[in-house]
Amino acid sequence: MKYLPIFILLLLGLSACKNEPAEVPADAEEAVAVTYREAHRPQIHFTPPSMWMNDPNGMVFYEGEYHLFYQYYPDSTVWGPMHWGHAVSPDMVRWEHLPIALYPDSLGYIFSGSAVIDWKNTSGLGTANNPPMVAIFTHHDPEGYPAGRQDFQVQSIAYSLDRGRTWTKYADNPVVSNPGIQDFRDPKVSWHEASQQWVMILAVKDRIHFYTSPNLKDWTFASEFGENVGSHGGVWECPDLFELPVEGDPEQTKWVFLLSINPGGPNGGSATQYFVGDFDGKTFTLDPEFAQDVQPDPADPEREQAVWLDYGPDNYAGVTFSDVLDQDGRRLFMGWMGNWDYAQVVPTHPWRSAMTLPRSLSLHQTDQGLRVFSRPVKEISGIYSGGFEVLQGPTEGRQEITAAIPQQSIPLELEIEAMASPTESVGPFGMLIYNDTGDTLRVGFDPTEQRYFVDRSQAGTNDFSDKFTPVSYAPRTVFDPIIKMNLFFDEASVELFADNGATVMTAIFFPNAPFRKVALFSEGGELEWKKIEGRSMRSIWR
Repeated sequence: MKYLPIFILLLLGLSACKNEPAEVPADAEEAVAVTYREAHRPQIHFTPPSMWMNDPNGMVFYEGEYHLFYQYYPDSTVWGPMHWGHAVSPDMVRWEHLPIALYPDSLGYIFSGSAVIDWKNTSGLGTANNPPMVAIFTHHDPEGYPAGRQDFQVQSIAYSLDRGRTWTKYADNPVVSNPGIQDFRDPKVSWHEASQQWVMILAVKDRIHFYTSPNLKDWTFASEFGENVGSHGGVWECPDLFELPVEGDPEQTKWVFLLSINPGGPNGGSATQYFVGDFDGKTFTLDPEFAQDVQPDPADPEREQAVWLDYGPDNYAGVTFSDVLDQDGRRLFMGWMGNWDYAQVVPTHPWRSAMTLPRSLSLHQTDQGLRVFSRPVKEISGIYSGGFEVLQGPTEGRQEITAAIPQQSIPLELEIEAMASPTESVGPFGMLIYNDTGDTLRVGFDPTEQRYFVDRSQAGTNDFSDKFTPVSYAPRTVFDPIIKMNLFFDEASVELFADNGATVMTAIFFPNAPFRKVALFSEGGELEWKKIEGRSMRSIWR
């Protein structure tokens, strides 16, 4: 959970902290009707009805519902005193907005955290027949930073006995006091079956602290991880830890550690790195082979190395759902589709920010070692509205495919498979979407550089920030002869899942008129288009 510099906190003031719901969330500038048809409003991604949103929080599955809580400020479209917004879904795709779950109080703002179902009622906050849903979050005292204190972030809990509809804060908060560390936040809690205890991972400056507990209320420091591994270009935030089987080797499992960082991402600003290793209930140990990819290079010890979950500029603070049924078997992820370099100034109104599509994470052995793949969840097929196929793409130049698209609409999913001749010099190729005003977004692959790219330099309004990266790149990590790109386009975003999810890029953009035209492009050479298929998608709001 990012917090703003002192001068912005002072401008916001404590008067915005309140425990009762606002009658109507209203922007400080003006109140507007919410239609879900506003310019740039995503149609297949979660957004709040209005006002500011950032990190996903407390994601948990219970009694047929996926719960999405999120960092929310209901009084403005810029960051402010944080609440937990709340929505539920049967499929992670179509969402129902619910009232705000947690409000700021005398201990401070409600920063990021997690939620679990206490099935054994270890906390005593529920019963055996009605286990509590327990939220674990950071209380942030906004007066602490301006006063020069170091202990203004602590960890607290709240619980619900009615499927997350109403919440009670624990009377003896905080449950983890601050030892005098300024950045001390974003608890992710899970039950560790082997050691029969709760485990909390906490972002502490530029590393992670582990705590254990028998009951979610009494916590003991266990260990630390992160010094001298991965990227330290900014503060560490929003950790997550979970076990995954290695695909193709059901007897082998590893633990995956997600860790968001800001700044320091591979294409500027915010991003999420990860680590692979083993966990015994108290200590995380890097896999020896994976350690080589995240430790300083002996030949250049000043250069940090990291492995990134998403190379695009706009996927941050993502974590996974807890308590997903064993028979489901998936590790399900969502991230905030934003970047702290410019998130507060993007040209959207009356809301700001969206979440990524829900994704399923899996662990694969590759030529580069163990790597996490990301794929959109199968439930997205529930909003397909029509399919099409393009028989051939251009060997060189551009080929319009708009006429093949039912209703000529975005949102749109497109699957491309192509093969470049190993003996020919082949230029970049891929897909572009555009409009009649001259805006164009290009997404594709460059065989010469062996990297994927998202070029939003001509995709519309971009003068709101000089940190809005015009072109982002991601290295190819799986070297199959066939290049595979699965693209999801929304009104103002693209998500690229390349090589079956081995390389992922997420980027937002803001065209001056809606993108409704689509074309394939190729810059020459011996290129064979193996497969080009697409699907139109219905809005989740209508």
